[in-house]
Formats: sequence, structure tokens, C-alpha cells
Amino acid sequence: MKSISALFGSMIVLLFAFSCQQKKTSERPNIIFIMSDDHAYQAISAYSDHLIETPNIDRIAKMGMLFTNATVTNSICAPSRATILTGKHSHINGKVDNHFPFDTTNVTFPQLFQEAGYQTAMFGKLHFGNNPKGFDQFKILPGQGKYYNPEFITKNEGRIQVEGYVTDIITDMTLDWLQNERKAEDPFLLFYLHKAPHREWLPAGRHVAEFTQRTFPEPATLFDDYSGRGRAAKEAEMNLLKDMHWAGDSKITPEAMDELGLEPTSGWDKAAFEGEVGRMNPEQRAVWDEAYNKVIEDFKKAYPNMSEEDKMRWRYQRYMQDYLGTIKAVDENVGRVLDYLEANDLMENTIIVYTSDQGFYLGEHGWFDKRFVYDESFKTPLLVAWPGKVDAGSKTDEMVQNLDFAQTFLAAAGIEAPSDMQGESLLPLLTGEGEWTRDAVYYHYYEYPSVHMVKRHYAIVTKEYKLTHYYFDTDEWELIDRINDPMELKNVYDDPAYAEIKEELHQKLDGLREKYGDNSQISQRYLQEYLDYLQKNNSYAGGKNKELLDKIFKDRKLSTEQ
Repeated sequence: MKSISALFGSMIVLLFAFSCQQKKTSERPNIIFIMSDDHAYQAISAYSDHLIETPNIDRIAKMGMLFTNATVTNSICAPSRATILTGKHSHINGKVDNHFPFDTTNVTFPQLFQEAGYQTAMFGKLHFGNNPKGFDQFKILPGQGKYYNPEFITKNEGRIQVEGYVTDIITDMTLDWLQNERKAEDPFLLFYLHKAPHREWLPAGRHVAEFTQRTFPEPATLFDDYSGRGRAAKEAEMNLLKDMHWAGDSKITPEAMDELGLEPTSGWDKAAFEGEVGRMNPEQRAVWDEAYNKVIEDFKKAYPNMSEEDKMRWRYQRYMQDYLGTIKAVDENVGRVLDYLEANDLMENTIIVYTSDQGFYLGEHGWFDKRFVYDESFKTPLLVAWPGKVDAGSKTDEMVQNLDFAQTFLAAAGIEAPSDMQGESLLPLLTGEGEWTRDAVYYHYYEYPSVHMVKRHYAIVTKEYKLTHYYFDTDEWELIDRINDPMELKNVYDDPAYAEIKEELHQKLDGLREKYGDNSQISQRYLQEYLDYLQKNNSYAGGKNKELLDKIFKDRKLSTEQ
């Protein structure tokens, strides 16, 4: 009897332990990570409603927290995504630019979630690699993907093509997985990743008639002459008038370009148009042509009498019409997912994140694209909801980065983070439990010489100041007073009034570079590998300034011979 009692007691203990473990497992939060590509924070009405209303994305902020100083470590697509997945700076994970491949020996946080019993899935744009690690299911766009009738690389079906509009299709796949593949007994990690609003900005057919007729307010710095800054700003190739494509970007057909005598701004101007608009089916193309033929005809009539200023203003409006038109579909589809979560009682223990892989210029400084450490590129939208854990409608201006996502999610799920991750969990900010101590972040951009010709630079950024070093074919320091110069128009590095601040920032920058393991030797190694590739393949890497590029290679040859 004694042994039976002991056995019975042991069983009770085991059942209790199993019950506790089940409870612990069931309490682990679901995580839905929503990321768009190149979605500027200025184009989310939770930040500012001067351009567009995004009521569904705003719902996440109303349910949770809006981050007003969320930033990236390297403002370019694939490196940003690598930082998010690994929790490491670019120079550590090796994905410093869009050129070199991702090192697949890196451990990504979805792998850790999968090992911990989470069901994992990814739908949409990854940008690099065809077999993302750590996912039970995935359907991803090859490379940049296409807006209309896109192809997908899938885990179980091979390569497929789906008829329709990419933003809608990615959402359909996401909802189908939630409805039919999600296991109710397991927590899940779901990546819901949009292509939009990445270049070349093709809105859905249902939105083209509306957005091609809208007019948007111009940024105050649309006609910036860069007189307050150095070579880097002056030599970048991101100007709306000079560097944006007439066909691929502004949607002037190649035939209309020829009729008006418009020269392509690069070798893939007309090809970009044909690669995107040219893949539409007849029904899609008919809707497109009905809206855009009017745009083209109006432009053809106006063009002969347009000044350079008129053309710049026209290019800005055309850009905003298409860019914001793609965001309209993103917002609609985010609403579809939120509606599903509410209808299926999945809100209560689910962390919902909306972000972008970086910011984007919407005409500020006369630019489009990203890459610089200036705010429009460096800052990224970040909205996080976790009902019951994060106060609804809360805000924070603390300096956070995409570097922090991995450790935040791991901490929320109770999974130990690898010791070599470099971010910090955002839970103290989200839940109020714990202390947040970071007062500065580190940034490093590498892809130069390349398309848009933004020079290599690294920086330290605090809430008040931004100290940047541009290097390689220049040696310039720039100090921006973020409080007194929010448009970032004046370099005060040599202003005696900032001497003490400059010295303090230099010391802090040195400390951050040491903390994160970055130094000039590493930078030179990545630079030499990149230049070796360009010279070996006789490539100009997309830059238009051939004279500058020739000088770079000539100087390199001379230094090698000496």
C-alpha cells in the first residue's frame, strides 16, 4: 500500500508539473511581425496626417505604443532584414549591403522560436535567400518581387505565380495560414511582409483613378541646395528631377518619352516600366491605362512650357500619387488581418508589430530613396500592441533600433537570447517593468560606390545630436543639432559653440564602436572586397557619375602600385 501511495503521489506531482508546463506554454504570446518595405513614418497618420490617412495601421498605435525615435542600424533593405533576424549589426552578421550574400551560418531568432515549440510562418518579401531558416511554412517573393501577378518561392509547392495584386495576395496567404494551418494548441510567430511601398510604386487597380488625381503638400526642403552640408549630400544621386526614372518611376510610357525627347535617367528606366506594367493581364492593363493615359496626355501638353521648378513639382506629385497609392492597399490589408484576429479571439495574447525595414525620403531635401543617416531615412515607423501588457495609446521617444527586435521577442516568449546578440529588449519600455538605459545608437552605411551614390558613413545619434563621419573617397565630419535644426540643414561641426558637445560625442562614438566591435580595419576589409568585385567584373555599380567612379578606381590602382 505504501508503494502504491508513493506511486500515486508521484503521478500527482507529474500531472501538476505537466499542467503547469502546459499553462506556461499556453501563456506564451503569439507574435505577428508586420513589415513593409520603405514605408516612411511620414506616411502613417499616427505620426502625421498631412499626406495620407492610415486608419488600420493607426489601430495598432491606439491599442499599444507608438515609438517616435525608432531607428535602423543601416538604412538599406537586405542589411536591415539581416539585422532584424540576427540581432546583430551589419559588420557582425556580414550582410553589409544588398550585394554580398547573407551568411547562412548566422543563427536567426525564428530558429530559436521553432526549437522552443512555436509554429512559425513567413509570407511576403524577405529580399535575400530562397530558404529562410526556422520556418515551418513560407511563401516569399524572389528578390524584390513584382506588384502585379507576382511569383513566389514556397516551401512545399516550388515556384508559383499568383494572379492579382501583391499586397492582397500576401494577405490572402497570411489569412489562409491563420485559418487553415495554424495549430490552436501552439503559440505562433508569423512574419507578414509587404513589398509595398518599394520602388517602382504601382498602386492597386482600385486606387489608381483616385490617387493619380490627388495633390499633396510639398515638403519645406523640396528645393534644398545642400549649401549647409558637405560633399556627401551634394554628390548623392537621389534627386526627384535628375535621378528619378521617367518611365519606371513617373509612369511616362517609353513611347511618350521618345515623343517628348526625354532621355532615360539610367539604363533600366524603360526596362523598369516594361518589367512592371508590362506584366499586367489585359484587364489590369485596361484599368491602368484609363487612369495613366490622362496623366500622360496632360503632361505632354504642359511639358514644352515647364520650367525646371515646374518639372520638380510635377515629379514630386507623381511620386506621391503612386507611393501613397500603394500604402492605401497596405493599410486596407493590415485591417483585414486585424479584423481576423478580433473575430477569432486572437488579440488577447498576441504581440502585433508594424514597422518598415527603414525610412524613406518623400521629397525632403529633394530626394527619394534612403541610405543616409538623416532622419527621413534613419528613422522608421514602429507601432507595437500587446493587449493587457502595453498601455493603449502610449508613446515613447527613447532611442530604439531594429537591432532590438530579436531580443524583445525572445524575452517576451521566455526564450534565452544568444549572448552574442547586440540589441536590447524593449520590454521595459513596452510594459514598464525594468529599466531602459540606452541614450545613443550606432549607425553604419556601406553600399558605395553604388546606385544613388550615398557615401559610406557611420554615426552616433542621441535625442539631441547626430555626429557622422563620411569616409573612403572623402573625410568629412558632420554635426547636426537635432533640436534646433530638425530639418538637418546645417553642419555645425566647426562651430566653436559646439566644441564641448563635439568632443563628448566623439568619445561616445568611440565607445559605441568598441562596444559593438566595429573599427576602421573591418570597414576597409568590406570596402576592398567590394571594390575587388567591381573591378573584376568591370562594373560601375549603378552610379551615374562616371567621372567620380573613374577617379575612385584610378586612385585605387595608383595606391596599389605604390
